[in-house]
Amino acid sequence: MSLQSERLETLMQRLGLADMAQAYAALAEQAAQKNLSYYDFLERVLENESHARQERNIKLRTQMARFPHPKRLEQFDFQFPTSIDEKKIRELASLRFLERHENVCLLGPPGVGKTHLAVALGMEAIRQGFSVYFITVVDLLERLVQAQAEHQMPKRMAPLRQCRLLILDEIGYRILEQPATTCFFQLISERYERGSMILTSNKSYGEWGSIFQDNVIASAILDRLLHHSHTINIKGESYRLKEKRKAGVWTQPAAEPSISGGGV
Repeated sequence: MSLQSERLETLMQRLGLADMAQAYAALAEQAAQKNLSYYDFLERVLENESHARQERNIKLRTQMARFPHPKRLEQFDFQFPTSIDEKKIRELASLRFLERHENVCLLGPPGVGKTHLAVALGMEAIRQGFSVYFITVVDLLERLVQAQAEHQMPKRMAPLRQCRLLILDEIGYRILEQPATTCFFQLISERYERGSMILTSNKSYGEWGSIFQDNVIASAILDRLLHHSHTINIKGESYRLKEKRKAGVWTQPAAEPSISGGGV
């Protein structure tokens, strides 16, 4: 390594240009071979550094989002569910609902891809520079109830208010006790018209009273949640049981439960 190269790399390290320090030599060689101007060479070097930083930020924000698994919209099989509005899903992927502080509710029986779609929309939001946080409703409410008992609610609620997109997974898999219901109502109220949420549920809206064991508070939650929202109903059998069904290990029940609820 020449003394000039050492000086260049030292300067880049001081300026926090770690990726540039690794890539500039190869880019300089390419520029010399193609007889690029100084401006063209500088543009390529800065583009490389900008792209590397963007990918690092995406990786960091993805880790902070705490997705259960990475999923992209391109991986979703729109041919599998019996009924799904593909056009509406792709429209939501434009993320205009985030700009308008609207919510998205994905309703359907287990295994039809609700969580996949929620994560895919969340990952697209991250790529567009938005902060995202994913958590199951059971885990969230356990933490909030504990925080309430320890008088730590403002501290626990702060990051839930601040993220641009909050994804709440699996509403309806467990009936909630009164303290959890109160915490959930507080969270929905805190984010009302301030930040977007994506919620997944295996229950129709008419069944939410049984989830919260209180029809009045369920109505209050739905009133705030659905005021600015999009509802996606997904119907079909479980994707996870598809291969078992093909192999004859599992048989489709005679009557399949229906999930109702129109778009708002």
